[in-house]
Amino acid sequence: MPSLRAAILPVTPFQQNCTILWSEVAKKGVVIDPGGDVSRILDAVAKSGISVEKILLTHGHIDHAGGAAELRERLGVPVEGPHQADLFLLEQLAETGRSYGISGSRDLMPDRWLVEGDQVMVSDIAFDVLHCPGHSPGSVVFVNREHRFAQVGDVLFRGSVGRTDLPGGDHASLIRSIKEKLLPLGDDVNFICGHGPTSTIGQERETNPFLI
Repeated sequence: MPSLRAAILPVTPFQQNCTILWSEVAKKGVVIDPGGDVSRILDAVAKSGISVEKILLTHGHIDHAGGAAELRERLGVPVEGPHQADLFLLEQLAETGRSYGISGSRDLMPDRWLVEGDQVMVSDIAFDVLHCPGHSPGSVVFVNREHRFAQVGDVLFRGSVGRTDLPGGDHASLIRSIKEKLLPLGDDVNFICGHGPTSTIGQERETNPFLI
């Protein structure tokens, strides 16, 4: 991805992959899923030398969205995503954060909800939005076909899939989202997921026990 760069910063006790994604040409980008540890995220942004234009959320769980309100305030940028079906999760972030011992979490109302077919911009690079419910009702995936790259949140992992035992989760819907929306993207598509190492669609098609 010569003009698209990514830095992964695991945050919170959940070791969630907060991602800084930017255009190498424009030196402008986004922060995806700032679950917490906002000061560490800001330090990483400063070291990258880029200007952050917005915050993107793949879904509303505490480990992905818990720091979004504070980061929005400190950067003065909008929050886009997830799908509105995750509103109930975003309205409970402060309470959920307290229950998990994650300090500083605040309830959040995004500046823009996302739906299937929308596009979001990472500087001058467009990402298509796919609505992929199952892990949560409002989970979305960001796809750039030109760079053969996707940010999939907790929909799909290397060797696994998102858990579906949390409120609003549904295993059948999750597997359908993966098989009908992610696998057709092509085996050469690389993806960053919400936890753990990166992978490719092809690797998961061939080896992921949940998809075989």
